Amino acid sequence: MRRKSTGVLAASLAVGAALGASACGADKTEAAGSGAAGCDTSKGTLVIGVIAPMSGKVSTIGLGIRNSVQLAIEQANASCAVKGYKLAMDAQDDEANPDKGAAAAQRFADDVSVVGIVGSYNSGVARAIQPKIAASKLLQISPGNTDPVLSRGEDFATAPKRQYENYFRVVGTDDLQGPFNARYLVEQEGKKRLAIITDGKAVGEGSATEFAKEARRLGAQVVIREKVNENDSDFSSVLTKVKAARPEAIYVGSEYHVAGPLSKQAKDLGLNVPISGTDGLYDPQFIALGGKEGDIATSVGAPIEKLDSGKAFVAAYKKKGFSDGYGGFGAFAFDAANVIVSSVGKVTASAAWTGAPEQRTELIKQVQEYKTGSGANGTIGFDQYGDSVNKMFTVYKVTSGAWKDVLSDQFEAK
Repeated sequence: MRRKSTGVLAASLAVGAALGASACGADKTEAAGSGAAGCDTSKGTLVIGVIAPMSGKVSTIGLGIRNSVQLAIEQANASCAVKGYKLAMDAQDDEANPDKGAAAAQRFADDVSVVGIVGSYNSGVARAIQPKIAASKLLQISPGNTDPVLSRGEDFATAPKRQYENYFRVVGTDDLQGPFNARYLVEQEGKKRLAIITDGKAVGEGSATEFAKEARRLGAQVVIREKVNENDSDFSSVLTKVKAARPEAIYVGSEYHVAGPLSKQAKDLGLNVPISGTDGLYDPQFIALGGKEGDIATSVGAPIEKLDSGKAFVAAYKKKGFSDGYGGFGAFAFDAANVIVSSVGKVTASAAWTGAPEQRTELIKQVQEYKTGSGANGTIGFDQYGDSVNKMFTVYKVTSGAWKDVLSDQFEAK
């Protein structure tokens, strides 16, 4: 899709106001919220794009992200949050596929009515998106990326350097979450002999490496490290090797569609030790696919239902009657969308939206300086790399067939 000229934008936005459609035409999946009766929307329609896996193995996460952005946009329209404009959502299913995510991002970058992207969930998809939208200065705020490389580069531990000024995230990163997980297993559960199984993807490998570093620092031993393919269904050969190493727990660097069946197969093999992992495991589907009593997952933030700041989000989401739950990342998507809404409102207060790179750069500046305080997940803000300043994580354990939170705390390096 060709970039529209600034001159064409006014006409495009006017048409958008009348039709409630983004410039992506047939790719438009949903326009959210018609605005309160008294809202002035004469300047047209501005679009918030969503890129998330809404089909496939992790679709429950992507659908929660999509629905939560829709909720944020409907609330913004009802309160006339961006004076003179109606907001709409264009949600694109990346199927957790980097190529599909990059293609959707390119369409958004070429559409001057798109003010920002909420997404992606998968860090691998984000790696494909970032270079596609860098030149256009299109804002991206992820509700789920945890790979530290995305913000601080390959040398994030020793020589961090911001990769893209337009990239932000509202969740903590794996170089924090992996060690947080290790501290709980070693210090609270007393596990000293640990196995690691990863699916080979960058995010799983990265979190496992950081987990191993912290576990060893605490005096534990990584007795074996093995790899499976995320599309495998039979893990018996790897689990047989792992069993021979006599681990007291298994850290799985993957997501629930791998870890759930792996947990069941480990138990069936007589390897009845807890499976542990990060936020990719924290979903009811992990249990449905075979996750057992005592299995552990850490996840970003604190339980949204228990946060005073999150109760309004939970109530509003349930009131909407979405057919899918908000999942582990819906509230983060809600916060990300609200950051975009608030920031674009400040930009358009002084000049009509054109979508030019200079104006998108001003929007990035507003996000970097975002200081409005608390969102559904508590404190919202960004450091010099675009990472969240909120370092809260929670440990969940499968208890009586459901996830139960057992510990929430801010991560501090030691």
